[in-house]
Amino acid sequence: MRVLLVHNRYQQAGGEDRVFERERALLQGAGHEVETYERHNNEIGGRGTARTALDAIWSRQSHAEASALIARFRPDVLHAHNTFPLVSPSVFHAAQTQGVPVVQTLHNFRLACLNATLLRDGQPCRSCVGRVPWRGVAHGCYQGGIAQSAVLAASLTLHRIVGTYRSRIRTFIALTPSAREEFVAAGLPAERIVVKPNFVAASPAGAARERANVLYVGRLSPEKGIATLAEAARLLPDVRFVVAGTGPSEPDLAGLRNVALLGQLSHEAVLEQMRSARCLVMPSLWPEGMPMALLEAFSCGLPVVASDIGSLGEIVEPEHTGLLFQPGDAAGCAARITDLLGDTARWERMSTEARAHAADRYGPARNLELLESIYASCLTPEPALP
Repeated sequence: MRVLLVHNRYQQAGGEDRVFERERALLQGAGHEVETYERHNNEIGGRGTARTALDAIWSRQSHAEASALIARFRPDVLHAHNTFPLVSPSVFHAAQTQGVPVVQTLHNFRLACLNATLLRDGQPCRSCVGRVPWRGVAHGCYQGGIAQSAVLAASLTLHRIVGTYRSRIRTFIALTPSAREEFVAAGLPAERIVVKPNFVAASPAGAARERANVLYVGRLSPEKGIATLAEAARLLPDVRFVVAGTGPSEPDLAGLRNVALLGQLSHEAVLEQMRSARCLVMPSLWPEGMPMALLEAFSCGLPVVASDIGSLGEIVEPEHTGLLFQPGDAAGCAARITDLLGDTARWERMSTEARAHAADRYGPARNLELLESIYASCLTPEPALP
């Protein structure tokens, strides 16, 4: 099969970028012909604000470049990951013009919420789900600004009106069942949304070592529950917390004597930290998509202490692969960490189950099977819209 992968890379590489790269390698390893069309947010620095705003709605550059690539490569399917802001939905029109079906992975909640997190001021928010997102503009939900939010809202609203999402995308991929429900509520056609999780390769067990640290991996920002993490660390002064990541909430953790701030680490360095930690903590306040750090922790035999919200509550199975606490409950987070630190037999059982969970449910072979099935379904005659 010939597959064209499309992705707008972030300035600070994250999980979506890794998923894009891994799915490309997975497809190529299985013998599929793969081409990519990529833009990078580093381009924004050399462009004016007005041009970037217009491109977010409709990028003539992306439309022209994608059209030429489609004509040359003649893909069976175009699979888009992130298209905001430089790629824009114009690539979907380019594909439809040349009869190429489109698959879109929904890594976050951008099509339902301007800030993509279903969170505002640290609290769950669904005010714009299924509605014209004027409330998100009024609150400056995207990048904290009304002008920036208005541009994104205009793009989403325009493409809803012209039917870009409803008629030009054959299949949407949601990462979890709860995410699928949110997108149905947002107005995407339920019959076009399938569930396919991300995947992770098995991690070597490595040499036996003492595991004592509590590890956090990811962006240091409010929606990630960094304030909760900081308070949990204060409640456990004798426990060493290791933090891999950077972001605006770093001051919340600075100065805590039992917190080691390692900054942004390479992927291999993160895995090394996972192999020497007692648990991974994920105190997110938003529903998340499907964090790669969570799957990678499982593959390293690392149980996860996580907020019981969205995909985290679906993936982490209490007493099997980790423990859950209520979002924002620092005392509950600290208690769950204490549970894992103080019971070696319990930890060993969860560690074994986490590794098996990663292999059985989130391994590459199963994911390739699902992805090929989704692509194959796009090659059949399209059913009429209701």
